[in-house]
Amino acid sequence: MEHRGEIIEQAVRKSGISLVTISRKMGKSRRWLYLQFDNPLVSIDIVLQIGQIIYYDFSDEIQFLKVHTIVAEKECDGSEKEIQYWKEKYFNVMEEYHILLKKIAFLEMK
Repeated sequence: MEHRGEIIEQAVRKSGISLVTISRKMGKSRRWLYLQFDNPLVSIDIVLQIGQIIYYDFSDEIQFLKVHTIVAEKECDGSEKEIQYWKEKYFNVMEEYHILLKKIAFLEMK
């Protein structure tokens, strides 16, 4: 079984982007990020969010993402332009989703 945390850690270290920068962009602590590195079952949402921050596609290393990428590629005509369009659209939707989650959490604190 793949250890998602180790895969993420290797990509983060190779990216050259500091852990402080990544944790701040995610609204988390550096300690939380280290805990993710130790977690073999990091959620796909977190994997995608980190991938977006460090500009890295984890679909080659994480089986779950590879299967979904293959399915998505088969559903479209396969042109590189269309694939890129849908990847960007997905990342934008995920970013908006996380912003909404933060707003909801903020409102619940009031």
